[in-house]
Amino acid sequence: MSSNSGIQIPSRLPLLLTHEGVLLPGSTMRISVETARNMHLVKNRLLKGTSLKSTIIGVIPNTRDPEYDTEDLPTLHSIGTAGLAVQVVGSNWPKPHYTLLITGLCRFRVAQLLKEGPFPVAEVEQLDKLEQYTSPEEMSEAAGPDGELGELSQRFYQAAVQLVGMLDMSVPVVAKLRRLLDSLPRETLPDVLASMIHTSNNEKLQVLDAVSLEERFKKTLPLLTRQIEGLKLLQKTRKPRLDDDKRVKAFACFPAITFSLDEEGDDEDGDDTAVLERKVKGANMPEPALRVCLKELKRLKKMPQSMPEYALTRNYLDLMVELPWSKSTTDCLDIHAARVLLDSDHYAMEKLKRRVLEYLAVRQLKSTLKGPILCFVGPPGVGKTSVGRSIARTLGREFHRIALGGVCDQSDIRGHRRTYVGSMPGRIINGLKTVGVNNPVFLLDEVDKLGKSLQGDPASALLEVLDPEQNHSFTDHYLNVAFDLSQVLFIATANSTATIPPALLDRMEVLQVQGYTQEEKVEIAHRHLIPHQLEQHGLTPQQLQIPQDTTQDIISKYTREAGVRSLERKIGAICRAVAVKVAEGHNVTKSEATEQRVVRRSVCVLRAEEPDGVSADMAAPPDMPIVIDHIALKDILGPHVFEMEVSERLTLPGVAVGLAWTPLGGEIMFVEASRMEGEGQLTLTGQLGDVMKESAHLAMSWLRSNAKTYQLTNLVGGSDPLEGTDIHLHFPAGAVTKDGPSAGVTMVTVLASLFSGRLVRSDVAMTGEITLRGLVLPVGGIKDKVLAAHRAGVKRVIIPKRNEKDLEEIPANVRKELDFVTASNLDEVLNAAFDGGFPGMSNPLTLPHIVSKL
Repeated sequence: MSSNSGIQIPSRLPLLLTHEGVLLPGSTMRISVETARNMHLVKNRLLKGTSLKSTIIGVIPNTRDPEYDTEDLPTLHSIGTAGLAVQVVGSNWPKPHYTLLITGLCRFRVAQLLKEGPFPVAEVEQLDKLEQYTSPEEMSEAAGPDGELGELSQRFYQAAVQLVGMLDMSVPVVAKLRRLLDSLPRETLPDVLASMIHTSNNEKLQVLDAVSLEERFKKTLPLLTRQIEGLKLLQKTRKPRLDDDKRVKAFACFPAITFSLDEEGDDEDGDDTAVLERKVKGANMPEPALRVCLKELKRLKKMPQSMPEYALTRNYLDLMVELPWSKSTTDCLDIHAARVLLDSDHYAMEKLKRRVLEYLAVRQLKSTLKGPILCFVGPPGVGKTSVGRSIARTLGREFHRIALGGVCDQSDIRGHRRTYVGSMPGRIINGLKTVGVNNPVFLLDEVDKLGKSLQGDPASALLEVLDPEQNHSFTDHYLNVAFDLSQVLFIATANSTATIPPALLDRMEVLQVQGYTQEEKVEIAHRHLIPHQLEQHGLTPQQLQIPQDTTQDIISKYTREAGVRSLERKIGAICRAVAVKVAEGHNVTKSEATEQRVVRRSVCVLRAEEPDGVSADMAAPPDMPIVIDHIALKDILGPHVFEMEVSERLTLPGVAVGLAWTPLGGEIMFVEASRMEGEGQLTLTGQLGDVMKESAHLAMSWLRSNAKTYQLTNLVGGSDPLEGTDIHLHFPAGAVTKDGPSAGVTMVTVLASLFSGRLVRSDVAMTGEITLRGLVLPVGGIKDKVLAAHRAGVKRVIIPKRNEKDLEEIPANVRKELDFVTASNLDEVLNAAFDGGFPGMSNPLTLPHIVSKL
């Protein structure tokens, strides 16, 4: 054919070598670009070009095995296809590559290779016209008297019409193909049909090499006939379905068309999109979500499975179907049963139990009540997480825990947008998918330990989740449709509210979970911890017994905490030691038992004395349980970790006991002071924060201004305590950072003791903020501090007058064992901290208001 008329391709073309198939004129093909030559072509020609000609490249089939590709340019096939790059997509996973969408224009012959690097460029000769195709009548006249070309064209057209007629015309691509048969010039049909039917690359290569139109028809017609015969055979071997005897579905995608039949009773495997559509319509979604799913489903039907977006869309629809849009569980509203269950699961925690029962009571009266947003705040190990799990059991709801500690990306809450590679929904939507209902109990654990980074602020993302006025239309970035969270019962846990943003804290109902008293810990240990550890270690109560006195020793001498985690670990250590003895006892033979008749008490085995005349065989193995006493406890757990050191450390002036609050609970804190000759400097050590340093200066200033009143002197007997004197104030445990205003009264007491030479009472601990005028201001964490004082054996606690109301939260048994002194000024503090009052007071023997053994 001549190329003297019509649109001309450039005479010089960059060449793209591909192993993935043969591009024929009139067809479209996706080509993956991974080799160095092809990558250079894309970067330097396609991505940098600005004209239409820069997007036209030559596609040459590479017949060499890709496994044996080298850097040398292989021998080029003489015939190629000029193609228009209509799309370029790049990716870095799993390695850098491009994907090109190329439409074939015409054939060309390589006339001369002009250069090989960085990508080959050749001078080419155009072989096909791009327009002014001849009509069928002109084709017949050009074929000569016999009209062989016209006859071949007509036979090919009839075969193509027969093939398309055997397909289901309801499939859009089949109907479009039928219209193309009538509209396309006959000379383009061989290339178009050959690129669509099942053919091998060698067969397509023969069609590409057929430059003559007559030869092209002869090469393609047998391929078309073979496809028709195969389809006829397929129809005969498959059983037709009712009302669809000749229905054959064709799923078409360039460059190949695949034919498949629906088998009888194989709906789910035969047509996934139909099954997915039924699931979408049966998911009871809200109308907006249903519209989005149907739109995505329509796109999915038109999308070839080889496209990367196909899997993303399918995963999205699968998630939408699996979400519990309308599935929920029925709440158990029996208040009596709920009370029994909560009491059996947890000892104490009356405030939390009361709040759950209140929710159940209101749910009985109003069925459409929104789920509350609760926040349990307390030290570690007090049972915040386990209470959340018990609440789910009480209500009969599903339970899901979301750990937020260290989360610093808002996508963990809201999800990723689907435009990103590897996008996924947030933890809220994933949790709903996991539990399968829309009214579970969600535990947001460690909400006070959320982070912040360049990826956003997850605490701000939680504002919508935990707002009852907004979470009925929570929008995850991945879903991009609203989901109703109003029926979810959210429970957050935290050790402290100090690190929770105020806006987030305002949306939650805060319930303080304080530490346990020693009596409560003993009860918890014997109700829950010891049975649980026995079960975990394969022991029974008949093999191991831990008396209450031993449990009290463990609590007071081996643990000092607000919760019970360390207590449980100590009990576990005892169980392991006993398990070794039990296992050894099971493996002891009778002869060995004779040698081991004498068992040391430190092994914790209490055995009856062998009566006279009883043989050693009858004495092994022992049947009595292993009982842990204080001697056995020391053998297993070692020396005491904590001792009652308060009285021992208050043997010199200048030492007092303060009370501090930490996220781990209350703690006692020793404050020490000493003085030496100097220039009146005040030294502070112990890793103190700015607030505590200011409190120390306040205490020093108040004492100097009242030195005459309290008869305080310096080393040389002067009335100014700092004259010629340096003061050193130290807080032990120097590795721990300390800050806060509540140590003010303790510093005043320490310095007053130092300057007066009098000892502070050894059974007194105190807390309170001070002012420059000597007033005592209220502080927080009173319950935790009082419990810490009780654990340390303190008998008198000095607190601010305005904190007297907080004493109601302290258990009655603790209040009975302590004397509480409520002070409104520093005069009353000093009067209560020293035996017989403090010198210089108008009535030193009269104590301030004492709430004695409430």
